[in-house]
Amino acid sequence: MSNRSWYYAAQGQQQGPVSESELRDLIARGALTAETLVWSDGMAGWEKAGRIPGLLSDVPSISPAGPPAFEAGPSEPGGALSARLDTWPYFGWALLYVVGQLVIVLTPWTAVYLYRYVIERIRVPGRPNLSFTGQPLDIWYVFIGMGVLTYVGMSDRPFVQLIALVGEAFLGWMILRWVLSRIASNGEPLPIRFEGSPVVYFGWYLLTLVSAITIIGWAWVLTAWMRWVCRNIQGTRREVVFNASGLQVLWRTLLFGFGCAFIIPIPWLLRWYSTWYVSQFALVERGTRPM
Repeated sequence: MSNRSWYYAAQGQQQGPVSESELRDLIARGALTAETLVWSDGMAGWEKAGRIPGLLSDVPSISPAGPPAFEAGPSEPGGALSARLDTWPYFGWALLYVVGQLVIVLTPWTAVYLYRYVIERIRVPGRPNLSFTGQPLDIWYVFIGMGVLTYVGMSDRPFVQLIALVGEAFLGWMILRWVLSRIASNGEPLPIRFEGSPVVYFGWYLLTLVSAITIIGWAWVLTAWMRWVCRNIQGTRREVVFNASGLQVLWRTLLFGFGCAFIIPIPWLLRWYSTWYVSQFALVERGTRPM
């Protein structure tokens, strides 16, 4: 591969060509990672460096040629998100997350690994190769606090339950902000931020719990809550929208809950429900948000 030229993506732009020695130097300095998109003549398209077998091993010399057009991403049209979740790995990470909640001290790790697994498998139009850069110890105290409040909420004292309720809502708001701020594309951090008020977030959280009394009303409250969340996601060139209706959320959630009562279908139902939920988020050009 000593005479082979390579191109790579950095900051949304095509870079190169570079020789093998230059490529090795970039990797040694950390300028290129396994998540960086690269291309060389003979490849069908851009690919993550970590997914190319023998990238740094010797290969026959190939006559140089220009690379295909590199799509930076943000200029591409919008569309619905999608998720490619594998049934058993996804179920395994979800199960470990539940165990982490019960054990409490494991929560920072089990939560981060679940987020990383899911986010890396979400496909966003114009934003290839998503990754999650958050680390378990970034906000470990938040995850620990969430686990503790799970047990505190089991108290039979109304005042203690109220404290747990407020605490869980606030910590959930903190986790949402942190997760969105740790999303990257092609190894480059995205300037996404959540600007929703914690007070309003708690209001939606409380309203969703109270609406459960109506048996079905919670589904419409939840969809309204998701749309509020989307409106407060900033730092993107396109707007994030949530397209599901209350009725769609209702019957799918009821079917999911009913099926899980039989235990065995849980892995498949979890994957089905999660992939559908992700697909209800979409990107649209700013100013074209459906009313």
